Amino acid sequence: MQTQLAPQYQGTSDGMAAEAILRKCVHCGFCTATCPTYQLLGDELDGPRGRIYLMKQVLEGTVPTRKTQQHLDRCLTCRNCETTCPSGVQYGHLLDIGRKLVDQQVPRPATERALRWSLKEGLPSPAFGPAMAMGQMLRPMLPKALKNKVPAKQSAKHWPTRTHERKVLMLAGCVQPSMSPNINSATVRVLDAIGVQTLVVPKAGCCGAVKFHLNDHDGGMAQMRANIDAWWPFVSRGVEGIVMNASGCGVTVKDYGYILRDDPAYAAKAKRISELTQDISEWLPELSQKLHGRVKAKASRIAFHPPCSLQHGLQLRGGVEKYMGELGFNVRLTGCEPHLCCGSAGTYSVLNPAIAYQLRDRKLGHLNSTFGPDKPDQIVSANIGCITHLQSGTSTPVRHWVELLDEALP
Repeated sequence: MQTQLAPQYQGTSDGMAAEAILRKCVHCGFCTATCPTYQLLGDELDGPRGRIYLMKQVLEGTVPTRKTQQHLDRCLTCRNCETTCPSGVQYGHLLDIGRKLVDQQVPRPATERALRWSLKEGLPSPAFGPAMAMGQMLRPMLPKALKNKVPAKQSAKHWPTRTHERKVLMLAGCVQPSMSPNINSATVRVLDAIGVQTLVVPKAGCCGAVKFHLNDHDGGMAQMRANIDAWWPFVSRGVEGIVMNASGCGVTVKDYGYILRDDPAYAAKAKRISELTQDISEWLPELSQKLHGRVKAKASRIAFHPPCSLQHGLQLRGGVEKYMGELGFNVRLTGCEPHLCCGSAGTYSVLNPAIAYQLRDRKLGHLNSTFGPDKPDQIVSANIGCITHLQSGTSTPVRHWVELLDEALP
């Protein structure tokens, strides 16, 4: 796609990156067929191709409008279109640039600004934990919309204390320790069972995704640099990897090398951090081999929802079903639209609840038919956002797959 950058964008990092991405697009429209918002709304401007045209116009000097902003806001950033695209268009990177440029020119209503500020400052804040604890205590009295975002209180169970020669780092995350603490401790116990010690560095906090995707790029990158600083002494001593058990965080940390590519002080370190980052599902081949015969899987029907960040962002597909099956679990992927987003998408379900809940209910309908007339006994996923969002629409337990593996260990 030919693009003539406006003078203010020529020679800038954002301008050059956007132009390179746009030039790969052949406007074939294959992406529209797999875009969740286009599926629901049927508007070309609410699909990847239409949004690409909108961003191209802005980069060429057209003044964006509130309508432009809303069409970009309605994107889930699921990156399904990247999986579909035959030309390798990095739509997610382009959208980050487009949203930033539009927000610089289009003021938001005061209520919208306040909500977005509260999300980007509140979710990564140390105050989030106490606030969540209070919400869980008052959960029976909360209105439904708020209760949907407050999972029932969960025990983290025990944290292994053994030391091993093999060591990995793990990002605790900003909301997961308060919302579902057992995911982290289960991950540590599972790795401990194969002789791997997990280290959590207290100074490594939010991955930076919340702020970055709410157009506070400076704030998001500051969090990324802080994580790199916290991890670097351990990286220098030779940890095997940096394990992520929330694929939404994983896809962001995997992108540190790209996001900080122009930072002379951090570019090389960020690239190394990205290279070391692994989703916990990437450990499943070794887990399956070493835990074979030790796992006592319950005879239950388990439907798996692969998060968009896992299957489209990290391009990891098929591993959970395959290796959990080898370990004795009856895990299945739904046969209908397994590629489509559940509607969680980070803060999307708060900012665009109508679309988010339509997608949730559509996804749950497909998950419930995974085993034909018999509903699944459990639904598993690989990202805290998806787990919480799906659980708000069903009484069927929704959990992280690593929790099931942990429970089946002797």
